[in-house]
Amino acid sequence: MTVIRVGAAPEPYETRGLYFDGDTAVGDLAQVSVDEPPRMLVISRIGFAEIRWPLDDLRLLPDLGGQDLVILRLRDDPVARLILDDDLLLERLPDVRRRAPVTRRGRLVGWAVAALGSVALIITVLVPTMADQLAEYIPPEGERALGETTLTQIRSALDESGFGQPVPLCDAPEGQAALAKMEARLTDQMPGHPALSVHVLDHEMINAFALPGGYLVFFRGLLEAAETPEEVAAVFAHEIGHVISRDPTRHALRSAGSIGVLGLVLGDFAGGALVLFMAERLIQATYSRAAEAEADAFGRDLLIKSGIDPAAMGVFFGRLQTLYGDDTGITRHFASHPALSDRILAAEGDLPEGFETHPILDAGEWAALQAICR
Repeated sequence: MTVIRVGAAPEPYETRGLYFDGDTAVGDLAQVSVDEPPRMLVISRIGFAEIRWPLDDLRLLPDLGGQDLVILRLRDDPVARLILDDDLLLERLPDVRRRAPVTRRGRLVGWAVAALGSVALIITVLVPTMADQLAEYIPPEGERALGETTLTQIRSALDESGFGQPVPLCDAPEGQAALAKMEARLTDQMPGHPALSVHVLDHEMINAFALPGGYLVFFRGLLEAAETPEEVAAVFAHEIGHVISRDPTRHALRSAGSIGVLGLVLGDFAGGALVLFMAERLIQATYSRAAEAEADAFGRDLLIKSGIDPAAMGVFFGRLQTLYGDDTGITRHFASHPALSDRILAAEGDLPEGFETHPILDAGEWAALQAICR
């Protein structure tokens, strides 16, 4: 190892290395020496002009390969590299590990803000607009395929066992029969209604949601939290309203578009973490004020036509609001504008003159529906 004596001129330094100019992929063999004074690193290549780098402006880069090479760059040159196979030069460069100063910081900040603004504009304006237009052109079979695929993803995303097993669908025959009876009671009042595919997931979450293609999904937790079949029917009618308006298809397309943009930005091209995020967004779908108001109005009208008191929805939501607050379970799902308390009051509004209610399920059928997952 070279010994540098205090007060004495440093010994001459010469070695060989590879110089990359940043424009070509092939490095040039270079003779490297130090000229002191004026403290210059001299890079000589056959057939090229001599390159002189000030020693004080050299910066050391990490060797991400074998970590046995010295890789140098010039502070103000972002692309050129000099690669050496010995570290004797580093003894003359006490500040070589210092970071290069950031130049044009204001411009960099401006570009960063503009990039973030562009992503936000795409996600909040462009993607929703395109999704709303595209939803009108998806054929029914394509919409059902989208709903089926999305349900499969959601079942897998909700798995808590750690073994990758989808959350089971509940299919006890008596419970299925009771659910089908409830569906028929509601849909009989809808001539030409779209085909529905109703499922119950064996999960404790207190929730229900609609997916593209007429898929309606209830959670076991909601059936167990309800005290009457009319409360479940009220949720059922509301979700049918979203299906009629094709809100789930628009929401799924918006989520998929947003996920795609975020995947490009964050580098999650495989979509692993983002698929889970999409599942969460679809489960806790928060539609616009207009969409929720339309689904409320549709559901209330359908309940009245079916001989079911629409106040059951207000009773159910009010009890959950008391037990869990406004930000848990199904109350969060239905807590978008208008406010949940206003929607409860709307559900309990005036009824038509002469309105009569009729039980939607008898006691045995209701018990079977609540036990559909057992």
